[in-house]
This record gives sequence, structure tokens and C-alpha cells, in this order.
Amino acid sequence: MKMPERMLLLSVGLVIWILGTIYYAYAGRRVLETTPAQYWVSFAISPIISAALCILILRWRHIAPSNWAVAMLLLAIPGMIGEAIVLSNVRTFMPRIQEASGGRYGAFLFATYAVVLGIAEFVTLRSSR
Repeated sequence: MKMPERMLLLSVGLVIWILGTIYYAYAGRRVLETTPAQYWVSFAISPIISAALCILILRWRHIAPSNWAVAMLLLAIPGMIGEAIVLSNVRTFMPRIQEASGGRYGAFLFATYAVVLGIAEFVTLRSSR
């Protein structure tokens, strides 16, 4: 993968993180502070939607399966860094959710990153056989 493609993936990852953070800052209460059943449905769906979006981006950019792990990391790194800042300052960045909901938000993030990066690693390893 060439440097312009890497920079594009980092930039797209940054945009996705910004949009996702804005969404949860305004709508997080509906997702994080709801009934247990609704929370767990959202918890299951969020990583699937995120993975589908990332796979579409990799296919749009014609990223070879052997490069999916690297490409997915490039998409994820801006969000992982940004969310470390957000989670350590939940009241500042997400004033509409209760501070205790920061843990639930963090769980959403961990699950999403694990699914997305796990799929990418699986595809990359499978392509090298």
C-alpha cells in the first residue's frame, strides 16, 4: 500500500471517529441509558454495522486482502487515540450522558474494534495461505 492510500485511510478513520463521537455525544443516552434489552441489541448491532462500513471502504479502495489488517488499523487508529481522550474526559466531550455511562460507551468501543480488527486479521491470514 502506498503512502497516499495510507494517509487517505487515516483521514477516513478520523472522519468516521468524529462523526461517531458527535452521534454518541447527542444520541448516546438513547443507546447507553436505556433498558437492558435495548442496550444489548445495540451492543450486538454496533460492531456489525461498523465492520460492514469498514469492509465497504476497503473494497471501495480495492485494498488487497493481504493488506486488510494494516488498512483496518489505519482506519481504527484515529478513533482509538481519540476515544482514549474522550473516555478520560466524558463529562467534557459527552455532557448529555451520565458519567457512569462512559463505561458502557467504552465497552461498545472495545467490542467494535475487536470485531473490526479481528475480521481484518482473519482475512489477511487467510489470504496468505
